[in-house]
Amino acid sequence: MADVETLTRIEDVLERIRPALHADGGDVELVDVDDEGFVHLHMLGACGGCPMSTATLTLGIEAELRREVPEVEGVVTV
Repeated sequence: MADVETLTRIEDVLERIRPALHADGGDVELVDVDDEGFVHLHMLGACGGCPMSTATLTLGIEAELRREVPEVEGVVTV
């Protein structure tokens, strides 16, 4: 599990991304950050079943997290 500072920085990035997800009827929930630096997210609402959620996850969320929080190695959906 990541330290409190890293978790806070991850949540801050997710908060900046959420308005775009909300506009399409979706959301994202932080589930965990493992010891290897992978952020585990749960896609909610319209994002949960959207065929474009993979692109949203990797091109949007993962890219922004890795840019803002260098400790992040990648993103995994649960």
